[in-house]
Amino acid sequence: MDNTHRFYCIHYAEVGLKGKNRAYFEKKLVKNIKLSLQGTKYTEVKRLHDRILVLLDQSTDISAIEQRLRGVMGIAHFELVNLSDKNMAAIKEMSLKSIEGKDFQSLKVETKRSDKNFPLTSPEISKEIGGHLIQKTGCQADMHNPDVTVRIDVSRHDVYIYSDKQTGIGGLPVGVSGKVLVMLSGGIDSPVAAWRMIKRGAKAVFIHFFSYPYTDKASLEKVMELARILSESNYRSTVYLIPFADLQQIIVSETPAPFRVLLYRRLMTRIAERVAILADAEALVTGESLAQVASQTLTNLRSIESIAEIPILRPLIGDDKADIIEKAQQIGTFDVSTLPHQDCCSLFVPKHPATRASVEDLDNAEKALDISFLVEKAIQGMEKRIVCFDYEY
Repeated sequence: MDNTHRFYCIHYAEVGLKGKNRAYFEKKLVKNIKLSLQGTKYTEVKRLHDRILVLLDQSTDISAIEQRLRGVMGIAHFELVNLSDKNMAAIKEMSLKSIEGKDFQSLKVETKRSDKNFPLTSPEISKEIGGHLIQKTGCQADMHNPDVTVRIDVSRHDVYIYSDKQTGIGGLPVGVSGKVLVMLSGGIDSPVAAWRMIKRGAKAVFIHFFSYPYTDKASLEKVMELARILSESNYRSTVYLIPFADLQQIIVSETPAPFRVLLYRRLMTRIAERVAILADAEALVTGESLAQVASQTLTNLRSIESIAEIPILRPLIGDDKADIIEKAQQIGTFDVSTLPHQDCCSLFVPKHPATRASVEDLDNAEKALDISFLVEKAIQGMEKRIVCFDYEY
């Protein structure tokens, strides 16, 4: 179909509540929509008072546009709108075009008449257009549970007609809430934690600790693929890769076995703080869930974060594993996360890890370590990679 008289109308929910800061949020959303639509044929992304329009090129691939918009944080819903002149003949024609190719047995017409100078009232417009569509399609009218609803908005200058209202992700535009450094492990939890922070408007950068050659390179490949999937909404993503095997060996040789995993986590936190400074991130994000494993008891979480100098955010802290798995499946990370790999934190794990280590316990255990040296060694071995989401055309 020729797209000359069609465009996407994008609505937001939470952005509209931002008062004097609303324009900033809208402009960020427009910028993100443009990033998402790169490579598609559209004419313009236009910001109006309470909505955003995506104007289409004559040959725009509608399915590609819809796929992209479904991944943009901050969009509550959107619809493909047919633009009509303000006369009943044109409205009838465009209303019929709005339902072309749809499979339905019943319909309903809803009209909103903003322009009170239009000669027909809203009920009169709905009745006349509904009768026309029934005559042309052979379907039935159903005011309560129709297969398709045609919506007509008679504004001051034009008439907007649409029949598909598609739900977006919601949340806030990426970038309005600052930047966070996500500790991405390659498992199920941390990508979901990252996704939740991205939905709240945070730009995510990632850090991954690996123990090659004591573990294989599968964890690296998984993490890069997970970052790529998250980049559908996070856009251009940075991943910092930290070699950790040598540091683990030092911890194993110099500290009590029950505290190893907790000392790994404290060292990771210190290293991540250094990287956060380089990346201009304001907080760390982990996929920890309360009491899911031994290192995630309330006492151990407190003892780990006692050395942190910036906030540690845990979006999944109160979630059950089943809830996390369900969300991972929804956002498309589950299949990658469940591929076999060796996690660095599972390397050299003691048989009986401490479940209630105090801050004093870990402080004392760390006296045998040159923490500054270990952090610097990790930073010197760090590798930085950039990843973007690849759409299939």
